[in-house]
Amino acid sequence: MIITALPAAIFAEGLKPYTISGDGIAQSLTGRPGDATRGRALVLARSSTCILCHSGPFPEARFQGDLAPSLAGAGSRSTTAQLRLRLVDASSVNPATIMPSYYRLDGLTRVGSAWRDKPILSAEQIEDIVAYLATLRE
Repeated sequence: MIITALPAAIFAEGLKPYTISGDGIAQSLTGRPGDATRGRALVLARSSTCILCHSGPFPEARFQGDLAPSLAGAGSRSTTAQLRLRLVDASSVNPATIMPSYYRLDGLTRVGSAWRDKPILSAEQIEDIVAYLATLRE
């Protein structure tokens, strides 16, 4: 199954188009690989919210989350396409998820005013996090 996402109104918001194929988004949102070093910094930044719910191989990070699966081994469990879709719109994979849709604007309810009408993460940030998570092999 191939689904081309993003209605026309969303293009005005500056979101890059993407295609969901199966359980992933195969193509980079930016057309190039992300930077794993920047991705690690984003995962650990409380503003991106990853570390609030997830734990992982981050010995320097205090107060890691326990609401979601550990990110340890994420690159072994999921392909980059799967990781990308989960960041873009986790609810398309699991409608009952508590994980935010980081790169989606349509159909969302109870959105905080800081994120209303804009994605939580940019396409570049999504690609950076995907690049980092792909390195987590154990």
